[in-house]
Parts: sequence; structure tokens; C-alpha cells
Amino acid sequence: MAKKEGIRKLFDNIAGDYDRLNHILSLNIDKSWRRKAVKEITDSAGPLNILDEACGTCDFTIEIAKAAPQGSKITGIDLSEGMLKIGRDKCCKEGITAELQTGDCEAMPYDEGTFDRIGVAFGVRNFENLPKGLTEMLRVLKPEGKLVILELSIPRNPIIRWCYKLYFLKILPAIGGWVSGNRGAYEYLPSSVLRFPAPEKFMGMMQEAGFGQVRKKSFTMGICHMYIGIKK
Repeated sequence: MAKKEGIRKLFDNIAGDYDRLNHILSLNIDKSWRRKAVKEITDSAGPLNILDEACGTCDFTIEIAKAAPQGSKITGIDLSEGMLKIGRDKCCKEGITAELQTGDCEAMPYDEGTFDRIGVAFGVRNFENLPKGLTEMLRVLKPEGKLVILELSIPRNPIIRWCYKLYFLKILPAIGGWVSGNRGAYEYLPSSVLRFPAPEKFMGMMQEAGFGQVRKKSFTMGICHMYIGIKK
């Protein structure tokens, strides 16, 4: 529980600067990654019941809601109330109807087989118990439901990897700390990417949790991966 409480406090503290820094530090490339994931999530002619896990300030939630078929229901859950407060304001300004609630993604307050789709954008690496989080996603998905995860990765190319680590471990914490006043938060964020399982290992974890038809797509020289799995 200690890690979860630390994560909650960290994101509560940087919530006000998170969106601005996120887009600046990613050079807005994260927007194109989200658009590709949204297409996977909203690939239906009929209405869908969609969950955005670790929804944070709701950038992903809003994009999903705008693209979802008419009559769809959008739900967002996040550990940080500070992030959700920003998210609620953004949804209101965009005219988006979404049910947003504070909660633990490893023990969600939803019945088994509730959702047609689950999306997670850059949130699973913050889970305290990743296998448990994946099992919980499987539980709340309907049979044949789809999970779509976006997560940052370490590039395989040695030159790109060296540049990436220089940026992530030195430049990002300096800029993030200067803008937000919380350098520690922007030291945690890159370190969480370095600790996250390699793509093949993470796909194996999805399969072990019970997902079938597991596949991945690589974006921007391997900086980001999209993982897709279906509930059998």
C-alpha cells in the first residue's frame, strides 16, 4: 500500500502542471499515439461500454468519448483525486459526459463482465502489482472484450537508446522540476519506464493473466508500444 499512497501523492502534487509538461516534454507526439489507440478502442458500429483506467486528467477519456459510437458509456478511474479534479473540469469544458471516480485499478468497484473495452494510456507502469492489475482488467471485461494499453518503452537501437536515456534521465527531470517545482516526480517518471517489462515480457504477462490474441504495435522508433488483448 505504501507505493500506491506515494503514487497518489506524487500525482496529486503535479496535477496542475501535468498536461502542459506532458505535451511539452513529449513534443506532442503522445497525441498521435493516443489517436491510434482510440481507433482500436472505438472500432464498433454499435454503442460500447468503455473504461479508461488510470485516466488522470482525462486527455484519453475525452478523445475516446469523442470517437465512440453514439450511445456509448464512458467511465474513468484513477488513484489521484487531484488529477481527476483537472479531468472533470476538462470534460465539462469539452461537453463530455463521463463517469469519473477515484479508485484502485487493482481492485475496481465494477462487476465482472461490465465493459466492452478498456483503455490505459501510460498508467500501467505505475501499478503496484502489475499481474494483479491485468487480472482485474480481465475480470471486468465482457467475453470477447478488448484491452488496449499504451506504454512507453526503451528503444532497442543503441544510439537512439543512449539519446533517449540522456533526455529521460537528465533533461526531463531538470525541465520538469524547474516548471513544477517537484524534480522528484520527474525523476520517478523516467525511472518507472526503465523498470517496466520489455515488450515481449509484458505480452507474456498479458497472456498469463488470461488474454488471448495478444499483439503489439511499435511507435516512434520503439519509444512507445500499443498492446492489444482479447478476453477469451
